[in-house]
Amino acid sequence: MVAVQPRYNRTVIAVALLPLAMLMLGFAAVPLYRAFCQSTGFGGTTQRASALSAPVSVTGKLMNVRFDANVAPGMGWTFRPEKNVVKIAVGARNMAWFEAINNTDHVITGNATFNVTPGQSGQYFTKIQCFCFTEQTLKPGERVRMPVIFYVDPKLIDDPDTRDISEITLSYTFFPVAAGKASS
Repeated sequence: MVAVQPRYNRTVIAVALLPLAMLMLGFAAVPLYRAFCQSTGFGGTTQRASALSAPVSVTGKLMNVRFDANVAPGMGWTFRPEKNVVKIAVGARNMAWFEAINNTDHVITGNATFNVTPGQSGQYFTKIQCFCFTEQTLKPGERVRMPVIFYVDPKLIDDPDTRDISEITLSYTFFPVAAGKASS
C-alpha cells in the first residue's frame, strides 16, 4: 500500500497541472498564431516593413491591386478607397488613398483589420505605412484621407504558387473601438 501512494500523488499533481497548462496554451495561441501568420502570410496576412527596407528591384511585371473597404454594421462611418483598382509594377513602391467620413453626431474611434487575397500572395504584399497600424478617431462630420504605402515583393514572380497571380485584393474593415479602450 505504501508503494501506491507516490504514484497516486504524481497522478493527482499531473491531473491538477493539466488544466493550468491548457489555460496557458489558450492564452499563448493568439500571439503564436498572429506571429505565424505575419511571418508566412498565411490567411492573407500582409508583411510590414519600414521605408528603408523597401525593395530596390522593380520588375517589368504589371499587376492590378484592387481595394475593398467596409465598416462594421452600425459604426456610422462611410469608408472607401479613392480608386478601386490600380495597376502597379511588381517591386515598385505605391501609394493608395482611402477616405473615411464620420456620419454621426459623436466622436468615434475605429481600428481597421485587413487581409489580402489570394491568401498565398500575403507573404509578398508588404505595407510600409498604413492607417491600420493605429486607431483612427473622427469627430462628428469629419472627413479624412488616409494613405497606404505598399509594394509587392518581386519574389512573388519566382514562387510557383504565386507567379501566375495577376490581381491582388487588399481588403479593410473598420470596427469601432470600445469606449474607454481608445488610446489618447
